[in-house]
Amino acid sequence: MAKNVLITGGTKGIGKAVAICLAKAGYDLLLTWYTDTIDEIQTTLTACKSFGVSVTLLEADISNKQSIEDISKLILAESIEFEAIVFNAGLTYRDAFENMELTEWERVFFANVHFPVFLLQQIVGRIKPAGSVIFTGSLMGIEPHATSLSYGVTKSAVHALTKNLVKFLTPYHIRVNAIAPGFVDTDWQKNKPQEIRRNIEDKLAIGRFCTPEELADVYKLLIENQYINGEIIVVDGGYSYQ
Repeated sequence: MAKNVLITGGTKGIGKAVAICLAKAGYDLLLTWYTDTIDEIQTTLTACKSFGVSVTLLEADISNKQSIEDISKLILAESIEFEAIVFNAGLTYRDAFENMELTEWERVFFANVHFPVFLLQQIVGRIKPAGSVIFTGSLMGIEPHATSLSYGVTKSAVHALTKNLVKFLTPYHIRVNAIAPGFVDTDWQKNKPQEIRRNIEDKLAIGRFCTPEELADVYKLLIENQYINGEIIVVDGGYSYQ
């Protein structure tokens, strides 16, 4: 019997690593994408399909409410039932505090908080009992974020959302957790100047960035472990211990 997982932002970065990890474990995938290049999408598609699973791709802008309807319509039309929903896609906004614009602030809040809430509202009935909802939070939702105020605040909201949703998803027999990654060696981090990378590594007890594959294993754990519920799993390599 097919095991299905939806991953938003599933064709690059953390989402790509999670998709490949779950494909290797035999999960069929529905992956949304938006700003990815054709090469990025094709690389992820080829890697996942090499494990013999089904992969469906859907373009979806998480800052546009129409995407909620687009995703839910596809799911209902195909009668897909899910083992897990992974809300991974997110936005940031890095203008200085003095230059922030309300429209961009609201766009980040819609993408990171409103979008997953109202998509989940639409598709919660398509998640199997004992299924799992996983949010990608952030260490920056716990530690002060000096680069993007909207990102840090919305990721804090994602953590609070995770805790509060436990009450609302219990009647469906669905678990909900979040992962708060620290510094993960995605393309975004690899392109940082070496001096900045070394400064970050000096703050990590393990002394290096997390690999996307190490982080993906935690998502798989939260899907398959039936007792973890309402938790914010911090994966930061001991950021606060250096």
